[in-house]
Amino acid sequence: MGLVLARIDQRLIHGIVVTQWTATTKAKRLMVVDDLISKDEVQKSAMRMSKPAGTGMSIIDTETAINNIKAGKYESHNVFLIVREPETLLRMAEAGVTLPKINIGIIFDGPDKQTVKKMVSVNEQEIADLKALKALGVPVTFHFVPSEAEEPLETYIN
Repeated sequence: MGLVLARIDQRLIHGIVVTQWTATTKAKRLMVVDDLISKDEVQKSAMRMSKPAGTGMSIIDTETAINNIKAGKYESHNVFLIVREPETLLRMAEAGVTLPKINIGIIFDGPDKQTVKKMVSVNEQEIADLKALKALGVPVTFHFVPSEAEEPLETYIN
């Protein structure tokens, strides 16, 4: 099956991801792709402790993810991909990784950011990256938890 969903969630692995999204996607592997976290053994260890039993987990950098996915390493898994930044997904898509859908969950507020929806604040670069992903033909939606309605990117970002 391969990638079943990509989610932008700056908390990465947390309760909603573990209990709700993993079940909804029927994920057999959680894949965290982050260039900084992939080098932090303490954070990786903490994330691994929270994964559901029977579910695999990869915490890897962007280049490794691109190479592994393109090599077909995860074709026999349902993989739920989680990143902190839209830029990571754009790099992956531009490198030839097919993303089935992008779900915007949580992007924290910060300097030069505007809040576009509860739990989602973006700067100009993040807006440009999300629009670029959509222009590549990838469906991009806002979807905090599976029980809520999905909303297309254009609802909040034009």
